[in-house]
Amino acid sequence: MPFTYPYPRPAVSCDVVVFTMRADDLAVLLIQRKGEPFKGQWALPGGFVNENESLDRAAARELSEETGLTGARLEQLAAFGDPGRDPRGHTVTIAYVTFLVAEAKITPGDDAAAAEWHAFRKLSLGVRPISGTARRSARRVGRARKTSRSGATDIVPVAFDHGKIIARAHRRLLQCLDDPLRDRAFDLLPSRFTLAELHRFYEVVSGRTLPQRMFRKRLLDYELVLPATSKPTAKPADQLYRWNRR
Repeated sequence: MPFTYPYPRPAVSCDVVVFTMRADDLAVLLIQRKGEPFKGQWALPGGFVNENESLDRAAARELSEETGLTGARLEQLAAFGDPGRDPRGHTVTIAYVTFLVAEAKITPGDDAAAAEWHAFRKLSLGVRPISGTARRSARRVGRARKTSRSGATDIVPVAFDHGKIIARAHRRLLQCLDDPLRDRAFDLLPSRFTLAELHRFYEVVSGRTLPQRMFRKRLLDYELVLPATSKPTAKPADQLYRWNRR
């Protein structure tokens, strides 16, 4: 006789935050929802865990089905399970995070009407759309959007509590910068880079201006980076470096 559980249980899903660099900002991969709830709004790629499916496999499967992205190194980030976060019922989602050194080809599929990269600092991370039908949600959120002089929308709202998840994932990126030699959850840069590229990366991810001279001095004095070539280049600015990982 199969075991039956007499109490209601939450559903389990996985969502994936994928970061990359684009111009002078981080970019986050989002899908446009094809169905309710929040139809037509932008959300993280993800979905429900199948029976007898591991969380890691579910996250990778949903990312592949909705965006065509495969082979990304995913790190489990945190669980988000506040009652009311999903209008369909009590759902606990396990969030994953990764960073792509180079943009990959994106192909929307499954229940994603579209898949696009969005500038991180144009996402509305602190405002959660109101549960209900997509039309009511879109009207309420739409009134809160800001429009630039050119008429383009500046702020992009995200569905469910995905703004909270993205903000948490960004904090994880900052932790990677704090200890780049030991924290190797995923690659943040190519294997070789110039100090200017590394400096720009730190500024973009942190959202702060970092004095270039002090930044480089810390890297070199503490031997966080080493020259990647045996011979120095003619121009110091062209010198390639690598992380001092043993």
